Amino acid sequence: MTEQTTIPLTPKRNGFKKFMRWFFFILVVVFGLFFYWKYYFTYSEGNRTGLLQKLSHKGTIFKTYEGELVLSSIASTSNVAIASEKFFFSVADKTVARKMEAFEGKHVKLHYVQKNGTLPWRGESQYIVDGVESDNP
Repeated sequence: MTEQTTIPLTPKRNGFKKFMRWFFFILVVVFGLFFYWKYYFTYSEGNRTGLLQKLSHKGTIFKTYEGELVLSSIASTSNVAIASEKFFFSVADKTVARKMEAFEGKHVKLHYVQKNGTLPWRGESQYIVDGVESDNP
């Protein structure tokens, strides 16, 4: 008799399952990167100087601090703004907001970071103020 050698059969790999795993993994990574870029990446940061006109604590579900800063581009000799525009911002830090309440109606210098998108618990504006100081000497 002749001896027969049997070749063990290897289980056939399912290529579709492997493809779907990689596809979902890459999809989650791309979605995560997009979410980070849209809501947490700092697009720009800088300072704005002007008259702190308004600061309010508002919201239905998420209470946030929202404010307005009047930026004067031309001022008269009596320190009244002739041509101005408003800078709308949000404040995420409660201690910064409490400090700003003391400066309402005064000239201030705000430090802000700009995000690419807004989150409901961070405020309505893309501009998030994280520092404030008095502009008067």
